[in-house]
Amino acid sequence: MAMMRDNFKYNITWLIIMAAGFYMINTLILVGIVNTFIENMLVTIGINIILATGLNLVIGFAGQFSLGHAGFMAVGAYATAIITSSVSGGSGFYLSLIVGIILSVVIALIVGIPTLRLRGDYLAIATMGAAEIIRIVINNMKITGGAAGIFNIPQFASWPTVYIMVCITTIVLTNFIHSRDGRAVIAVREDEIAAESVGVNVFKWKLAAFVFGAATAAIAGSLHASYLQTIAPSEFGIMESISVLIIVVLGGIGSITGTFVAAIALGVIDTILQNFGALRMVIYALALILIMVFKPSGLLGTKELSIKSIFKKIKSRKEVI
Repeated sequence: MAMMRDNFKYNITWLIIMAAGFYMINTLILVGIVNTFIENMLVTIGINIILATGLNLVIGFAGQFSLGHAGFMAVGAYATAIITSSVSGGSGFYLSLIVGIILSVVIALIVGIPTLRLRGDYLAIATMGAAEIIRIVINNMKITGGAAGIFNIPQFASWPTVYIMVCITTIVLTNFIHSRDGRAVIAVREDEIAAESVGVNVFKWKLAAFVFGAATAAIAGSLHASYLQTIAPSEFGIMESISVLIIVVLGGIGSITGTFVAAIALGVIDTILQNFGALRMVIYALALILIMVFKPSGLLGTKELSIKSIFKKIKSRKEVI
């Protein structure tokens, strides 16, 4: 009971912080400090956070090297594009979110059951191949518009929608990681043989993390399609998966806080370098190389911003006083 009460207290604290962040951004927009250009940057950062935190669960916490994230993102994006074009109103968008998640979960199970028995580079190649199969299937279907993609998708996603989805996915993800099930996933990452010896179903928790990551990728894909209003199969190639992987590695494998920091930092750098043209990618790549040379474990390593530790410090200081 005490643990449940503490978790409730920490979640409420995070909700208050998130609400304060929402009203702060809204105020900055109202006074004109945040313009449309910066708002677009915030939406892109939010979508990248959802993608990267889901992938970090797979790579950082479950220890599975996956390169199939772009495929699940494509499933969510096309589910939203097709459904919102047929079902009018906000109900169509939320229905498409649910459908995208369900389809991604089903595909993740189909892909994960045979491939998650592999390890390391073999798993990465298998998941990359699965993502490419998804992209090729989409590229050759009439309902998806083929190689041309889908245009004039109704826009239901805005920065508040993206912000709320970032908050929801983060809270669900962090609570899963700190739950008994999450500890089982981490145990599998640390030592599969030891975990199995104490009764942990290794394959089950590998698959659970993979499916969870696929669901978050579908959410990000839905937001991406609805906000940009145009999608094409070429957007969901291997480079998209690698871009998400870069955020995870740069922030710190196994750190949700690091993922947030890396996504924000890369989003801001990418926006600032927009005026540099072709030189932009050279500067961007150089910045990444320098960061990884001087901070190979990522910006935060495995460190987390923990409300629990802050409460403990405050409590210990009060006891000393």
